[in-house]
Amino acid sequence: MKIRIKYFENATKLKKIEKGNWIDVYANKEVFVKLGERAMVPLGFALELPKGWEAHLAPRSSTFKTWGVIQTNSVGVVDDTYIGDNDQWHMPVYCLQGKDLNNNVEGTWIKKGDKIGQFRIMEVMPEIEFEEVESFGNDSRGGFGTTGAK
Repeated sequence: MKIRIKYFENATKLKKIEKGNWIDVYANKEVFVKLGERAMVPLGFALELPKGWEAHLAPRSSTFKTWGVIQTNSVGVVDDTYIGDNDQWHMPVYCLQGKDLNNNVEGTWIKKGDKIGQFRIMEVMPEIEFEEVESFGNDSRGGFGTTGAK
């Protein structure tokens, strides 16, 4: 599958990682995020996703350890209509743990080129229709959080 991509301001080029099914994304601008505040980190690209496909943007496993930030929406979903020439992808982050100082203000520096997140594309959910019933006729598992409970 070929996907058209547009890069902004000398962004780091994307490529699929060697092991796994995700594509790393990189900060395209230096951003200081103050402790307890949020910021939008530009990723330096726009994609023209094929009709019927969406992208899921998530932090890397090392994102919090390295920068002390979490992605504010846990997983970002980019649908196949976000395909305009200026629809640059961003990663919304919130600083929970300061790693740096900037003019005596605690926070964290995310530098241009830092590998801050990852994404993958997936087919969108098919059209569904709900059928309301009084009973499924199946045994119950025991409630939320009971998998593996003895």
